[in-house]
Amino acid sequence: MKKNFLLAMILFAFYSVNAQNTKTNEDPSERKNEIKLNLIAPLSGAVEAGFERYLNKNSSLGISVFMVYDNTKEDDLNYFISPYYRYYFGKKYASGFFAEGFGMFTSIDGKKIYAADNIAFTEGKNVYDLALGAGLGWKLVTKKGFVFEANAAYGRLVFNADKTDHNQVIKLGLSMGYRF
Repeated sequence: MKKNFLLAMILFAFYSVNAQNTKTNEDPSERKNEIKLNLIAPLSGAVEAGFERYLNKNSSLGISVFMVYDNTKEDDLNYFISPYYRYYFGKKYASGFFAEGFGMFTSIDGKKIYAADNIAFTEGKNVYDLALGAGLGWKLVTKKGFVFEANAAYGRLVFNADKTDHNQVIKLGLSMGYRF
C-alpha cells in the first residue's frame, strides 16, 4: 500500500510540474532555457556542450564546457569552462545577431621544450588560467524550438600566459540545440 501511495504521489508531482511548465499559447522560440552541442568540436578531438538561460528578449547568461578526448591532436588545450553574457540585436525573441562577453577557466599543457633530438618535453603538467574575451555570432530558432548557431570569439589569458606556448584563446562554434 505504501509503494502504491508513493508512486501516486510521484506521478502527481510530475504531472503538476509538467502542467505548470506547458502553456497552451506558448511560442517554443520564447522558452527560457536552451541546450546545445558544438558540431565542429569533434574535428579537434573534443566535445563541447552548452546551456543558456534567457533573461529577457535581448539578453541571456550561459555556460559552455569543452573537453578534449583525443590528446594526439596538436592543440595544447585540455578543457575549458566558459560562462558568458549575450546581447541579441534581432527582432525575434533572443535570436539573430548577438555580441558576447565571456570569461574562461582553462587547463593548458605547459611550455614545450625541445631536446637535441627534436623530442618535445612539456614543462610542468598543466597550467590553469583565466581568459577574458568577446565574440560575435548569429542564432536561428525554429518554430519547433530547434536552435542553430554560429559564433566566433577571441580572448586573452590573464595570469599564466608566460607558462604556455600561447597567450590567447579562440572559441569557434557551429552548434545545434533545443530550446525548452
